[in-house]
Amino acid sequence: MAGQIPDFNATVRTGTGKGAARQARREELVPGIVYGGGADPLPINVKYNELFKALKDGRFLSTLWNLKVEGQDDVRVICRGVQRDVVKDLPTHVDFMRLNRTSRINLFIPVEFINEDAAPGIKKGGVLNTVRPEVELKVTAGDIPEKLVADLTGLNVGDNINISDIELPAGSRPMITDRDFVIANIAAPSGLRSSENEEGGEAEGEEAAAEETAE
Repeated sequence: MAGQIPDFNATVRTGTGKGAARQARREELVPGIVYGGGADPLPINVKYNELFKALKDGRFLSTLWNLKVEGQDDVRVICRGVQRDVVKDLPTHVDFMRLNRTSRINLFIPVEFINEDAAPGIKKGGVLNTVRPEVELKVTAGDIPEKLVADLTGLNVGDNINISDIELPAGSRPMITDRDFVIANIAAPSGLRSSENEEGGEAEGEEAAAEETAE
């Protein structure tokens, strides 16, 4: 289970309808609703600047949040929609869905790379090239992994780490299922790549000269 589920703060919104929503926006709040989980819908307000920052940080709709509302029990939620002003493209309403431990959701899970000192390719000067620092998985809300672990032991220059090389948590699966996609690889050091390119160019030049002589 993830060590930290980020908090997201809200307050209960008194009143419903367009009038209450307009009042909230005048107070630099964004109206929203929390629904699902076998409980009644809960109208809320969230601070505009906090929502805007979370949206700007990215992954807002695929992050599991611990919603804190004064006078209510904390509840795990995932955002299911953000309405925006058609002209200014700024958030005007937000929908959250309550989750229970058995709910299945899509989340981006970070990848941690271990045992770099046991990778011959890195010892030779190779560079770890991270293709996917995080992987989108379908997971159970009660068993969200904090991270995925990619072991670099024994990898040489040119070797890849694919999703099939990583042990996934029980009950989870990658959202991409039609191929064994690459997570990272050990790339040759830039000096070696330059040398190989030069050698390749020289070889091509020699071959061309030999062909001209033969003609």
